[in-house]
Amino acid sequence: MAHVTYDVVEHDGGFAYKVGDVFSETYPTHQAAHEAAVAAAQRQRLAGESDAILYQDADGKWHEEMADGGDRPDTDVEDHLDDGSDEAGEPEAHPT
Repeated sequence: MAHVTYDVVEHDGGFAYKVGDVFSETYPTHQAAHEAAVAAAQRQRLAGESDAILYQDADGKWHEEMADGGDRPDTDVEDHLDDGSDEAGEPEAHPT
């Protein structure tokens, strides 16, 4: 099963979460960014309906296949900012 991690980070004068190299919108507070990351991680795990998808590969060839709406990744939120530490000062990971 795939795994997706949402990282809460400082970004563009505020705070955001990111997955890989992609940032969310900027939030004014760390708390708002953290809550948005948790909500996004929870939504990512929701099953949907199976449906046909159509896509083009790098060679320009089109493919059609069924996407299983129940095939969802595991997710978690990592928050290594100063106010996201536990009492021992160690960063916390927040599984969702």
